[in-house]
Amino acid sequence: MDASELLKRVRKIEIKTRGLSRQIFAGEYHSAFKGRGMAFSEVREYQYGDDIRSIDWNVTARFNQPFIKVFEEERELTVMLLIDVSGSRLFGTTDLLKKNLVTEIAAVLAFSAIQNNDKIGVLMFSDKVEKFIPPKKGRTHILHIIRELINFEPTSSGTDLSEALRYFTNAIKKRCTAFILSDFMDFKPNTVEPNFFNALSIAGNKHDVVGVRVYDPRETELPPIGLAKLKDAETGSYSWIDTSSSIVRKTYAQWWRNTEASLKHTFSRCRVDSIAISTHEDYVKPLIKLFKQRA
Repeated sequence: MDASELLKRVRKIEIKTRGLSRQIFAGEYHSAFKGRGMAFSEVREYQYGDDIRSIDWNVTARFNQPFIKVFEEERELTVMLLIDVSGSRLFGTTDLLKKNLVTEIAAVLAFSAIQNNDKIGVLMFSDKVEKFIPPKKGRTHILHIIRELINFEPTSSGTDLSEALRYFTNAIKKRCTAFILSDFMDFKPNTVEPNFFNALSIAGNKHDVVGVRVYDPRETELPPIGLAKLKDAETGSYSWIDTSSSIVRKTYAQWWRNTEASLKHTFSRCRVDSIAISTHEDYVKPLIKLFKQRA
């Protein structure tokens, strides 16, 4: 992609997602992701209705009238976006590829973060850590992130969430909020058991982790289109599938339901909030629902 086309795409995403974060997500985000605690701000005269537990007795005794301590939320957070850039992100049968949807969601979260004076960083991963962008503030930093999400070409096509989570846990020492944007297709061979349970559990204990599962509606079931040659985007291998067989379609649909149930169970056991967003739906409602649940 040449520079002018890239700038146009960055600007288009900025206009859309910055507007959403200002008009819709600002308050919800602030409520859903709390600061580290309460910090002393000032002392003022007691007013009717104030909590008497906040009275500063030393100042009250000095001035012979009641004063209270005022506290403010320590707002500044560090937010990390763990972005799956494996080969499966290039799949899509609607107006958006999974990659495009991930980019927009990441941009909305990033702009929501900087509007709340939070730092934002990014870790891109395939079956290895592809790129790490340290947390910073500011619009220029956000635009750099968006450019990377649009134009970045990974060196590998596989998926290893455990490797990404281990790197993240070691790189970010203080507790932060982390969004994992992925299709989470990383299972043990011939099972629907996630490879990344232990790494996610450790990350969830140290940080506030949220899983954002992105998928395409065509991944949930096979259409009856006859004999089809399918390619695995991560391994490059091909398979012939007889989609005219009702047994094949039912087996595949059941496999998808099993993966959904397994991932939900994994997120729950690791105490990680999660949502699933399809490329054919508006991502605004699921995000607002997530924020309201957390608030």
